[in-house]
Amino acid sequence: MKQIKQAVFVNLINNWDEASNLGKDLRVALAETAVSSLKLVKTLKSADGYTEKVLFALADDEKIEAVLIKSKDERHTVCVSSQAGCSLACAFCATGKMGCKRDLTAEEIVDQVMYFARELKKKDTWVSNVVVMGMGEPFLNYDNVLKALRTLNDKDGFNMGARSLSVSTAGVIPGIQRFAHENFQVNLAISLHAPNDDLRSKLMPINRKYHLENLMKAVEEYVKLTNRKVFFEYLLIDGVNDSIGNAEELAALMKQNHLFHVNLIKYSITSGKFRPSPFERRENFKKTLEKHKIPVTFRVSFGEDISAACGQLMTRELK
Repeated sequence: MKQIKQAVFVNLINNWDEASNLGKDLRVALAETAVSSLKLVKTLKSADGYTEKVLFALADDEKIEAVLIKSKDERHTVCVSSQAGCSLACAFCATGKMGCKRDLTAEEIVDQVMYFARELKKKDTWVSNVVVMGMGEPFLNYDNVLKALRTLNDKDGFNMGARSLSVSTAGVIPGIQRFAHENFQVNLAISLHAPNDDLRSKLMPINRKYHLENLMKAVEEYVKLTNRKVFFEYLLIDGVNDSIGNAEELAALMKQNHLFHVNLIKYSITSGKFRPSPFERRENFKKTLEKHKIPVTFRVSFGEDISAACGQLMTRELK
């Protein structure tokens, strides 16, 4: 088994014939039984060269998308999907319009990473980070997501450091509570996007089940148990959640713990309903948080021209 792991996760073979560390009979048997769970359908690359989106077909012909993001410091982040579609129906997210077709297996999640790892090997580089922030809600497919993350972290396999792995939830409290006890130093991100219950429930129906007060209590408990930083993702949508008042409310939430960090994200259009906040409003929002000494980063959006930015993943082939 260790030699098979080495062939797949270290040597990044494209087919079993390349696994020279295995006997011929075993290679033949593996070629018949151990095949990728994904079939490449289409690849799209952004004009700036920083983003690549891939459409995969699963064995049952469901479709998912994954994204490779290259940063200016040459890091390569793979954003993977955890479900085919999503059931949460967030107002700003294209994936939610599909509904959830099914959970992905751990193998299907890992194979998204391995596809990009093999492609990057051809350019003498590698996957630097993996984020489970693509299609689906990871904590509604908890067991398979955790199995996939542990596979990627396995020192005898892909050997990616736990701190190079991240998982993002829209606020599934039981998942956060369970994750706090995993003893696994994977980064946790919360898709927040609104600083009060009324607005968040309109944007994210999951908030009607897991109210903001209870969500923040769960995250506080997570920090107490793990002593790890938690990242709060906040899309800035013009005239919806980007006022100075919204920023003041968000600052009050974030003051609850010094290990809370806000990632502000420029909204990428998924429908005619919402528009991204203008530059000046985004800057004023950030300055308001900084005035309150809230740790904040403005996260650059990549891949908007190929619908690969945050909230844009949706397999248009399903239409």
